[in-house]
Amino acid sequence: MKNIFENKIISNKQFTIGNFQQNRFTYFLLPIVYCIFFLVSCNDKKTEEVKEEEKSENEVALTATQFKTVGIEFGIVENRNLNTVIKANGYTTVPPQNAANISTLISGVVKDIYILEGTFVNKGKVLATIQNLDIIEMQEDYKSATATIEYLQLEFNRQKTLSDENVNPRKIFQEVKSKLAVEKARAQAAKTKLAALNVSPNSSSSLVPIVSPISGYVGKINISKGAFADTGITLFEVVDNSQMHLDLNVYEKDLGTISVGQEIDFVLTNQSNKSIKGKIFGINKSFSNESKTVAVHAKINPGDAKGLISGMYVSANINIHNTTVPSLPKEAIVKNGDKYFIFIQEEDHEVPVSNKQKAIGKEEIHKEVDFKAIEVIPGTTDLGYTEVKFVAEIPADAKIVVKGAFYLLSAMKGGGSHDH
Repeated sequence: MKNIFENKIISNKQFTIGNFQQNRFTYFLLPIVYCIFFLVSCNDKKTEEVKEEEKSENEVALTATQFKTVGIEFGIVENRNLNTVIKANGYTTVPPQNAANISTLISGVVKDIYILEGTFVNKGKVLATIQNLDIIEMQEDYKSATATIEYLQLEFNRQKTLSDENVNPRKIFQEVKSKLAVEKARAQAAKTKLAALNVSPNSSSSLVPIVSPISGYVGKINISKGAFADTGITLFEVVDNSQMHLDLNVYEKDLGTISVGQEIDFVLTNQSNKSIKGKIFGINKSFSNESKTVAVHAKINPGDAKGLISGMYVSANINIHNTTVPSLPKEAIVKNGDKYFIFIQEEDHEVPVSNKQKAIGKEEIHKEVDFKAIEVIPGTTDLGYTEVKFVAEIPADAKIVVKGAFYLLSAMKGGGSHDH
C-alpha cells in the first residue's frame, strides 16, 4: 500500500513538472508569433500605402456610378487638316475718313442741340446751332459788295462803249474796271466765309449751324445749351462703323510669314467669343511703339461687322497654311502646372469593400474604371481640334478621354476620387 502511494505521488509530480514545462513553452512562443504577425501586417500595409501613393501620381480611378455621372466619352487620335496660325492681339477701328471730330470755325453761344448720343445721323444733318453777331456783318459785306458790283457793272459797260468810240479818256474806263474787280473779290470772300460756316449769304440770321460731315452714329457730345463754344474744341464725335477693320500688333519675328490676302479668325475677348473672319489688306512698314510690333490691318467681313464698335479688344489667329497633323478635340487636353496631359483608360478591376464598409453591411465587390495621365505637347488649334505630340508612345488602340478630362485632372490632383 505504501509503495502504491509513493508511486502515485511520483506520478503526480511528473505530471506537474510536465505541465509547467508545457506552459512555459507556450508563454515564450505566443509573443514571438504575435510579433511576426504584427511585422507582416505592417509590411503589407506599407506596401499597400506605397502602391496607393504611386498610383495617385499619374492615375485616377472612378467607380461605375461616378463614371456614368461625369459622362466620360472616348475617342482616338485623328489626322486632321489644321491651319498653322500666328496669334496677335489688337483693336477694332475705322479708317480716318469714317470718323469725325466736329468743331466750329467761329466761336459763339450754343443756341440749340438737335441730337442725342448714340443716334444715327446722315451727312449734312444739323447737329446744333451757335449764335455769333459777326455773321450779320459778313452778310452785310456780301450784300453791299453785290449791290456795288451791280452798279459798277453798268458803269463798266457804259465806259467801255465811250472808250471804244474815243468819247471819254481810256483812263476812266480802267478806273471803273478796277473798282468792279475789287468789289467782286470782296463779295466772293464774304460768300466763301459764309459757305464755310454753312450760312446762306442772303439770309439775315446770326445762327451758325454745326453740320455732320459724314453719316454715322453720334458719339460723345461735349457741349450744352447756353454754353460758349470756342474754335478748335471738339463739339461732337460721329463714327461710321460700316468700314470697320482691325489693327493687329504683330511681333518682328512673325513678319516674314505674314502677307496681304491672308485670312484671319478673331474673337472679341470681352464679348461672346464668337469667331469672326477677315482678310489682311495692309502691313505697316515701321514699328508702332517700343514693343517692336508692327500694325497689320485686316478687313472684316461686312456681314460680321454689325454690332461692332471702334476700340473693341480682339484676339486673332492669322492663318498661314494648312497641315495634316495628329489631333484631338481641344477639351481632351488639360494643363497641370506647366505641362499638358490627356487621359487614357486602363483595364477595369474589382475592388473589395473595406472593413469599415463591411461593418455597416456592404459586403459586395464594386468595379473601378482606371485612367492614366499621359503627357503631350500641344500644337496648332483650329476648328475645335488641337495638334498633339506624345512624349511617350501609347498603345495604338488606347481609349482616349475626349470629354471629362478636366474632372479626371481634378480628381487626380485631389489624391483620388473615392475611398476603397
